[in-house]
Amino acid sequence: MNNTDHLADSGISICGKANIDFGKIMERIRRIRSDISHHDSAERFTNELGVELYLGRGKFLSKSSVEVNGQVLNFHKAVIATGGGPSLIPMKGLKELHASNLNPGDGIPRPYVMTNESFFNMTVQPKKLVVIGPGVIGLEMAQSMQRLGTQVSVLGRSGRVLPKEDDDHASIIQNQMEKEGVEFKLSVTEYVSVELTGKITSNGLPEMLFKIKEKVDGEEVVTEMVVDAVLVATGRRPNVNGMDLEAAGVEYDTRAGIKVNYRLQTTNSKVFAAGDCCSTFKFTHAADFMARTVIRNALFFGKDKMSSLLIPYATFTSPEIASVGLYAKDLNEKGIKFRTFEKKFEDNDRSICDGETTGMVRIRVEEKSDRILGATIVGKGAGNMISEITLAIQSNTGLGALAAVIHPYPTNAEAIRQAGDLESPR
Repeated sequence: MNNTDHLADSGISICGKANIDFGKIMERIRRIRSDISHHDSAERFTNELGVELYLGRGKFLSKSSVEVNGQVLNFHKAVIATGGGPSLIPMKGLKELHASNLNPGDGIPRPYVMTNESFFNMTVQPKKLVVIGPGVIGLEMAQSMQRLGTQVSVLGRSGRVLPKEDDDHASIIQNQMEKEGVEFKLSVTEYVSVELTGKITSNGLPEMLFKIKEKVDGEEVVTEMVVDAVLVATGRRPNVNGMDLEAAGVEYDTRAGIKVNYRLQTTNSKVFAAGDCCSTFKFTHAADFMARTVIRNALFFGKDKMSSLLIPYATFTSPEIASVGLYAKDLNEKGIKFRTFEKKFEDNDRSICDGETTGMVRIRVEEKSDRILGATIVGKGAGNMISEITLAIQSNTGLGALAAVIHPYPTNAEAIRQAGDLESPR
């Protein structure tokens, strides 16, 4: 149920059309990003934390030295935390339009061919947006733009959205977005080309012709779409080039990133790595705890393991979807027998009162014990609720003990306790 339907069901009607000031919305987002950027600012690290900072491109000279802007720095231990960046798919015209040579001062507007890094630089609302990639970032941005009034089409190759999630959970998100007007084309066989048409739309953006090949009823057809914005959300690549890693004896792959062991140590025992440059878990919170692991291992002779990090993650669509631990397909691949317990929000009193009954709590436990192996929550506030199950797994708290924890009534989180009350497995 969307917000308008919920209000109508509650006896509240809205007269007239809501006005969207897209420029002001994006200005607020940029202001908020600026407000919270202090946490990662150079000033905080130098003035508050006492870190000696060198700004510039760093390159390894040897296994124990780097050079920054001509200055040589010798080290006993080093950490590579260069992160990652969005990747562009091979498609005729895409790179050229993304790295446009148009001069911003010549009065010609730049085409909106974006990644997540440039998405929030928009000042004019596009009328038609193509999102390449039905993963987390693609769906979050697609739903947001559709709700603001842009017509959005999401493209993918795999036939489904959110490939990591269970099929039925992914379908809940897709069905909701389709109800809101998002179009899905998930059987793309080739991204053919994107080019400017030479026209300017009524909102002042350059018009583009976007061509794909897709399977329709078993036949491959060419589909053309006229759009004024393209978002490429096809994953991230590690930043490993330009540092002369070879000089440091650090092995890497341009796709998988820097090679590390369980202690996050590279092939050079003096050099560690953390974050997107070496991990498949490309989340801010994952990089944070990898950095903590590196500090303990590099400076305090710790033996913390990357494999010990239990990393939850959430997709902030509406409804949200959040997971932690192992999925059913992971357990099946490992040959681990398990039971699944599930509680739907349509049976939760708070969800019923709020008119937010879409989704469920699904918890997977060992077959012969109540040790929790993994869980997924789909529904309003799932990202906040998953931490309770994460803590249970981290502390080896079984599902039975979790079920015995008294939760306030009425709350959505009560569904977690109620999942443990179930007598028969799903």
